[in-house]
Amino acid sequence: MIQRVTVPSLFPPPAYSHASVVEAGTKLAFLAGSVPLDAEGKLVGPDDPVRQAGQVIANLREQLDAVGSDLAHVVVTEVYVVSGEPAVLSAVWDVVEASGLSAGPHSSTLIGVACLGYPGQLVEITATAVVPEREERR
Repeated sequence: MIQRVTVPSLFPPPAYSHASVVEAGTKLAFLAGSVPLDAEGKLVGPDDPVRQAGQVIANLREQLDAVGSDLAHVVVTEVYVVSGEPAVLSAVWDVVEASGLSAGPHSSTLIGVACLGYPGQLVEITATAVVPEREERR
């Protein structure tokens, strides 16, 4: 159902694919940005992008579960981090990679930005996922 492509003529990506191909007729879910807020709306991990990334991944799992999917069926993400420092972006990417998203591996873009929507928010992830037939879900 999902064909993940790493292009041999391009530099090999670390823990993601260059492209993901999904056959027409497959059900897709386009998820809003997952943010580092707990169930009560409180910011998790003020001033800690790694802790916020962990909460974002936990919330992303909940979003996926609600639509009948999971991390293994994510085909693309955009990871936004409030930082211009490569070390901070890399630390957040380590959380993404450890989450299981890279098991696909999915296609992804990691972006340093000036700010995000909530006060103190440092990380946000948007995702598109296949919603598999029930017997295919992990």
